[in-house]
Amino acid sequence: MMRARVSGRVWSTRHVGTLPTGALLEVETEAGARLIAFDPLGCAEGEAVLITQGSVAASYFPETSVPIDALIVGSIDEQSTKRQ
Repeated sequence: MMRARVSGRVWSTRHVGTLPTGALLEVETEAGARLIAFDPLGCAEGEAVLITQGSVAASYFPETSVPIDALIVGSIDEQSTKRQ
């Protein structure tokens, strides 16, 4: 798994029919790499997330074969350093 931050949405009018309900998001990893990840959770821009890749990402949907190589599997809760 790797940590990343959502940097934007990718809109796709046409896509493979086996793609489940969710969104395609552009994320940037801590190493600075950018990739497109499938988001079944409903994450927002700027949110810190956990990503898994490869066969683990695709096997998350066992009932169908999906063309997914990167999957958002968690939203990271961040603590504020500001005192109120």
